[in-house]
Amino acid sequence: MIDKLKKNYFLLISTFLLLYFFFNLFDGERGLISFFDKKSQLQDLEQQEVRLTKKIEDLEFRNSLLTENLDLDYVETLIREKFLFGKEGETIYIIKNNDN
Repeated sequence: MIDKLKKNYFLLISTFLLLYFFFNLFDGERGLISFFDKKSQLQDLEQQEVRLTKKIEDLEFRNSLLTENLDLDYVETLIREKFLFGKEGETIYIIKNNDN
C-alpha cells in the first residue's frame, strides 16, 4: 500500500490540489457563487442609493420652500395636511395612502 502511494505521490498531490482549487473557485470567499451574491447586493445598494438621493432632493426642495423666500401656498398645504384645517364652508376629505 505504501509502495503504491510512493509511486503515485505526484498524482495524489496534484489531484488534491486540483480539487482544492476547484472548490475555492466556486465556493470560496472570492469564489464564483460569492461573486454573484455580491453582485446582486451591489445592485440592491445602488437602487437604495437612488431612492435615498431622490428623497434627499425632495426634502431639500421642501426645506427651500420654508426658508427665506417663504412660499405661502406650501405653508397653507402643510397647515391643511397636518392640522386638518380648512376654510368656512369647506369640506375636508381624508384619503389614506398605503405607500409608506
